[in-house]
Amino acid sequence: MKKTSFGLKRRDFLGNITKAGLLGTIAASPLAGFAASSREQEQHSDDTHSFLSMPYLQAPSMDSIIIRWITAEPSYSWVEYGESGHLNQKAQAITAGLVNANDRVHKIELRNLKPGTSYDYKVVSKMIDNFQPYKLTYGTSIESPVFSFKTFEPHPKRVSWLIMNDIHDRPKSIPHLMNLRGPEGYDFVFFNGDMFDYQTDEQQIIDHMLTPCTQSFASSVPFLFVRGNHETRGKFARQLPQYFSNPGNQFYFSFEHGPVYALVLDTGEDKPDSHEVYGGIVDFDSYRKEQALWLEKEIEKPAFKKARFRVVMMHIPHYYSGDWHGPLHCRELFAPLFEKGKIDLFIAGHTHKYGVFDPVPGKHPYPIIIGGGPKEGERTLIKVTADDQLLRLQMVDDSGKEVGSYSVKSRR
Repeated sequence: MKKTSFGLKRRDFLGNITKAGLLGTIAASPLAGFAASSREQEQHSDDTHSFLSMPYLQAPSMDSIIIRWITAEPSYSWVEYGESGHLNQKAQAITAGLVNANDRVHKIELRNLKPGTSYDYKVVSKMIDNFQPYKLTYGTSIESPVFSFKTFEPHPKRVSWLIMNDIHDRPKSIPHLMNLRGPEGYDFVFFNGDMFDYQTDEQQIIDHMLTPCTQSFASSVPFLFVRGNHETRGKFARQLPQYFSNPGNQFYFSFEHGPVYALVLDTGEDKPDSHEVYGGIVDFDSYRKEQALWLEKEIEKPAFKKARFRVVMMHIPHYYSGDWHGPLHCRELFAPLFEKGKIDLFIAGHTHKYGVFDPVPGKHPYPIIIGGGPKEGERTLIKVTADDQLLRLQMVDDSGKEVGSYSVKSRR
């Protein structure tokens, strides 16, 4: 798009010449600064319109999936998708009659999909060059390569997923660990907290998580994400939910997948809310109590009671992680409910020291698995598989050596 030496698009430059008298009047008014600022905000460059992240898949199910991506410029975006390479369907996000637009962080849900079906898709973002009340001007469009994904089977004979935790801003660890997954397929990846040291800005999320994920798997296989205590820190921590979609749009949630009913809890910080480092602007005690009330209802659901296996995943383990306030509060609130719900397996991270702990009567009548830490030689990949009869967990270190395993037979 041709521009003048002043950085304005040619049509705007000519319009400004013909309206010089009017602009002179505005410049003399108290609204002059606002008018100039508005014009600057409405102008964008086609040269900068690009993908900051490739599409990544979220919140998978039998009949829906969420596709997210980020662009450098505000855009109107959509997904083109279909079966067998035919991208003959279009999905866009609509809120209260308005198609979502003028955004950079994009989220579009594909609904009414067929269970157990492979779909091809690509995402398209058309730059919004000028957005006025009665005039919308588009710039260039960009589109991703074509990717594919498969919806969940309604009654799969076997389910599987991978777990990573405590990456701590080491993006090269993600593809490294993914390369250790072996030849067997997997349905999704679960990140069990502390992917970052603290939250700084959007670029950190892109560079240290989204890019290594999309380069490794995430444009074709979905991932789920629960916060660790480090994701609650930093000036950008409150913006983190804008980039991820979990079932129920919360950081604590449940999901059913084949014979497994999974409960995911957000354990919050490990220190007391009153600690000086938080500056008086956190309340994780109340947040954990909120989750305990939710958990009490979850374990009474018929689907939970009928599930062949009941699995809990959360970042801070309530045992084997010291006597800090966070672990102890989790133990006080959650441990009685885990026992009441007769969970079969508990998986955590946080300690940076992997371990497999057998059930202990009167303490935790279920096995506790803790993944490793961020340093080379301490990193782990956990692989979980389950059918109607057996749930098996295998943990390998970053050399591919098995460092832990556990098998649970169905009791139901």
